[in-house]
Amino acid sequence: MSTIELVDPELRDALAQWPQVPLTAGTLARRRVDMLASLSAVPIPDLPDIVTDEIHVESAFGAKPIRVLTYRPARSDVPLPVIVHIHGGGFVMGAPEMKDVENRLFASELKCAIYSVDHRLAPESPHPAPLEDIYSVFVWLHANAGQLGLDPDRIGIKGESGGGGFAAGAALYARDRPGPKFAFQHLIYPMIDDRSAVRQDLHPCVGEFVWTQANNHFGWRSLLNEEPGSPGVSPYAAAARAAEMSGLPPTFISVGGLDLFLEENLTYADRLSRAGVPVEFHLYPRAHHGFYRATNARVTRQAEHDTREALRRFLHG
Repeated sequence: MSTIELVDPELRDALAQWPQVPLTAGTLARRRVDMLASLSAVPIPDLPDIVTDEIHVESAFGAKPIRVLTYRPARSDVPLPVIVHIHGGGFVMGAPEMKDVENRLFASELKCAIYSVDHRLAPESPHPAPLEDIYSVFVWLHANAGQLGLDPDRIGIKGESGGGGFAAGAALYARDRPGPKFAFQHLIYPMIDDRSAVRQDLHPCVGEFVWTQANNHFGWRSLLNEEPGSPGVSPYAAAARAAEMSGLPPTFISVGGLDLFLEENLTYADRLSRAGVPVEFHLYPRAHHGFYRATNARVTRQAEHDTREALRRFLHG
């Protein structure tokens, strides 16, 4: 069935401009180039109160140093709360520049520091390589918080789509290891369950646009280096596989009602809530995956407001 009549009319123009080329080994290189090329048309806001930088953080796992884009207020009299940001791209595409404008605005509006991680991508670097890059940046921030002017007790993680999946996996990984824990996890339509790539009983109204089940299969197969849905997949790769939810930090999850990830996100929120984890969950009707990019739609403006205010509460109480 076609679900175009279910899509919010204000989202349809932006949806029509979305690449329709399936994501495969043969199209991946072009999709990567096109994704980054689209960023050149986005104007950078003039925010003199914000300083930006590019740094390289040593890997805690012996890999090459990790490139990180940083955003922070030029002046602060108190240690800053921190967002570790993980970009989207289905595990196989993307770069921190994708959210450059948003990260500048958030750093200014929320009076926080943001460290956006340029982690390794699958299939060249399958799990656990991206997780190790993200966790390395987190432990480095915690260890160096004093000299960086950061508050080590207010370091949370935020991610979108595949980046939301990596963020959820990193929160689980940090929970299960000795050492620092994330103060919160902020997940925007996160990609957290490899089994959705092979399910035969998916919700009939999800996954037609932007991120299809076929694309999902390619992303998961690339990350796992094995067939999605296989036994024994690590919860640090696919957070929905975790047996135990308790001990995870306060969580924000948002997803559109037509998103392929709708059911896995609903289930994850329910499991977190049942484990006593504070959860703020938002379901946006008639919205497809990636709808945050349709900046003129009312549903997008509402979602952006909700995500900003949730971050404000996480960061400043």
